[in-house]
This record gives sequence, C-alpha cells and structure tokens, in this order.
Amino acid sequence: MFVKTYCAAVNGLDVTTITVEVNIAPGMAYHLTGLGDAAVKEGRDRIAAAIQNNGYLFPLADVTCNLSPADLRKEGSAFDLPIAIGILAANGDITTDHLERFMLVGELSLDGRLQPIRGALPIAIRARAEKFDGLIVPQQNAREAAVVNNLRVYGMETLMDVISFLTGKQDYLPTVVDTRREFYEQQTKFDLDFADVRGQESVKRALEVAAAGGHNLIMIGPPGSGKSMMAKRLPSILPPLSLAESLETTQIHSIAGKVGKDTSLISQRPFRSPHHTISQVALVGGGATPQPGEISLAHNGVLFLDELPEFNKQTLEVMRQPLEDRRITISRAKYTLELPCSFMFIASMNPCPCGYYGDPTHHCVCTPGQIQHYLGKISGPLLDRIDIHCEIQAVPFAQLSQMQPGEPSATIRERVIKARNIQTERFSSLPLGKGGGMGRIHCNAQMTERMLHEFAEPDAASLDMLRMAMERLKLSARAYSRILKVARTIADLAGSEKVESMHIAEAIGYRNLDRGDWAERGI
Repeated sequence: MFVKTYCAAVNGLDVTTITVEVNIAPGMAYHLTGLGDAAVKEGRDRIAAAIQNNGYLFPLADVTCNLSPADLRKEGSAFDLPIAIGILAANGDITTDHLERFMLVGELSLDGRLQPIRGALPIAIRARAEKFDGLIVPQQNAREAAVVNNLRVYGMETLMDVISFLTGKQDYLPTVVDTRREFYEQQTKFDLDFADVRGQESVKRALEVAAAGGHNLIMIGPPGSGKSMMAKRLPSILPPLSLAESLETTQIHSIAGKVGKDTSLISQRPFRSPHHTISQVALVGGGATPQPGEISLAHNGVLFLDELPEFNKQTLEVMRQPLEDRRITISRAKYTLELPCSFMFIASMNPCPCGYYGDPTHHCVCTPGQIQHYLGKISGPLLDRIDIHCEIQAVPFAQLSQMQPGEPSATIRERVIKARNIQTERFSSLPLGKGGGMGRIHCNAQMTERMLHEFAEPDAASLDMLRMAMERLKLSARAYSRILKVARTIADLAGSEKVESMHIAEAIGYRNLDRGDWAERGI
C-alpha cells in the first residue's frame, strides 16, 4: 500500500515542504531514500521501537520511505513522526482521510513520546503558506509555533495522541497564544538597570549615543572599571523590538534550538557574549549541520566581545563583511546558507596585557613592544567599523561609596526612542534598496556616503573644526564619515535638524583610537 504524509526541512531561514512517500510491498527490507543524514537514517530504529511499544507491529515486509524532493539534503530527527504515521497508514494499522490536511514534525523516543525539534516557528510559517489545515508538533514546541496566525497548531505528547487525533477517536484543541499581550508585557522587564551604575557619566553618555544611532562601540579601560557591567545593561536602553523584528529574531533562535518551551516570541533584544575561545564557525555560523552563529543569534540585538584582543585575530577578521552588509552568506561544498546579522557590535579591552597602562593608581609592567603587539591584535579594517571609542577610568572607592544611584534605564530609553523615531521618519521617504544592498535604512549607523551629504552635511564652522581636529589629533581619513554619523545621532538626541559644531566636537572625542599618538600618550 502507498501513503503520503507531509513535513518540512529547514535550511537557514528557508523551509521546504517535504513529502514522505511510504510504500509497503512483499519482502523483508527497509529502504530510506531522499538524502537523509545520519539522524534521519537512525530514525528507523526509533520508529520501530515506538511503534512496537504502543501496541502495533512494525511491518515484516519491504518498507520503502522516500523523502521528496529527493535531491535536497534532510537533516535532523523531525522526520520520525511523519515516517511513523506513514508506515502505520500504509500497513493498514490506522485509517485516516486527513493526512493531506496536516503537516507533522517531531522526534520519537523509544516509548513513543514526542521530543522537541528545532525550527518549529519557520516550519509553522511554511505550513500556513502551503495552506495546510494544521500543524502537529511536540508539546514543547506548541507555543513557539502557535504565534503564527491563521494556522491551527496541535501540541502532542505521544505517538498515540497523534494517532487518536488523526483517526478521529479523540479531539484536541489547538494551542492558542495571546501573542500581543505576552509580547508587550515582557518588553520592559529587565533584570539589569543603569541605575545600578554609579559614576562613569561620560561612558553612559557614549552608550546612549550608540543606542540612539545603532553605532558600534569599544570601551578601553583598566580591570574593574565597569566595562562589562555597562555593556550588559545596554539592551535596557535600546528601542523595543517591533513584532516583525521579534518574529525574525525568534525564527533564528528557533533554528538554533534556543527557544524555551514556555516562550512564544522573543520580546527583548538579544544580548550575546561569547567567550574569547570561540571558533570562526561558531561566530559566523555553518558547520557540518548548518547552524546560525553568534552574529546571527545577535540579530536585532547586541554582540558583546569582552577582552577583544584575546580573541583569535583570524576569528575577528571574519566579521568585517557581516558588519558592513548585515547579512552573512556561508558557502560550503554541500550547501549555501544565508542569514541576517544586523547587530550592534560592542567590545571592551584593556589598554595593555597587564591592564594598567596609563592608570594613575597602578604601575604598568608592560614594555612598549608588548603594548604595541597587544593593540596590534585589533586590525585597522575592523577598527574602522567601530564608530565610538570610549576611554574609561576606574571610579575610586571614596567616590563610589558617596555617589547616588545613577539615572534609570527607562529615562535613558525614552530619549533613545525619541531619537530613533526621528531617524525612522527621516529614512522612511527613501526608496527601498537605497541602503546600498542592505534594504531599508533604520538608523544613522547604516547611512551611506551619499546620505551623509544629504542628512549630515556640516556647516562651514563645523567643517573647519573637523579639519583642525584631523590635523592636530592625527586622526585617520577613515574617521571622517564615522564622526559625521555619530554627530548626526548627537544632533537627533538634541532635537536639532542640522549638525552643528557642538555635535561635531563631541563626535570627535569618540575617536580616540584613531589618534596617531594614542598608544604613546596612554589613557
């Protein structure tokens, strides 16, 4: 007997509908065709045990399972459930006329329980696009998939639950999630707040500017000065995610298997902070089984690299192109994977190997050669993509114990949102695609050179100041456009339509690492 069931294969954010064709004929063999990986092929043993442990017999016949289209690689264990249902239907153990109406995905344990899978959300989006009546998923994935409207999602615990539902022996209600209510309730709930940060007003100002314009930022200072502490609080002042951004972000985390069973949509901007031993593949994505890397998991959020010079230099260099294009294309012999990676890049570093170069309270034990070698681990092209360089000094205990709590994140966030709204209105009139291959422009950090002349052209006095600063401070030529972008953001925070000399002056102060004498003068 011949039967068809339906499931899906995930490749990056692309999902392909897979037709599982099962045919049973006289014989004693099991055949699986359709370019399945080891997890798909091993599913035969899981499926046989699950069928037998639920009161059925695995067919003593020639069973052929084809995953169509046969030239597309299939990876993962999500094909267990549709293959099992197809085998039972083809063997006449269950009778149903509804198999073509549902898409089924799920891994089977040996006792027939359904285990969670990766990519439930993009699969649900595909099922709706293909006009399936419903999607059957493991119970742990139900809330994640149920955020897709106009699709009935059924979360099942066991193989017997699926059989009872498909044969009409028992009714199950689809999972319902109040997406909007849950989404907006969680947007302002942060565990960390800038009110906990005492002192460091100049650094908090730099982080506010970075958040308002979507700028990349690096903090340089001695150990214990609060670099990591402030970086971890950055998401609390970023603009809230829109529903469209949240859906895209949740899809990426779903593919990586990082969406919790109680989570429907990711409501806060991601904050990723990988260790400095991370590999190139883990950072940008890929691998034998294609997975999103840290730069894609940080999409619409923040990627924080603490102790930047400790990272492998070759690993850091692979971020050059993603920082510019905000997309990463991973090409391998067996696949090509394209993922979005529009994130704020935040980094921190010590000024030297011992950490105390230029610190008035500690003696630096590093030689000039060691300091130059340490700073040389950060290449010029990578530094060119960082808009704001912020120097930090540790706050003395005497001041730390006397200071009042800092300004709360909610207050800073209001100013950031106001500035972002100005940018949204400014760039909304631009035709789609004018962003130099990045699609729609959303913030000042994404402006092209042509946009700088249109929206951030300095007046004569500001231009003279900029020229003087570049000559006296030995700023590199690459700092010019970065200064204008940051100045445009500072003007937006001030509510100014034009970029004035005071905005240029503040932006110049954020280019310390471009100064030709920075390493010699210290912090």
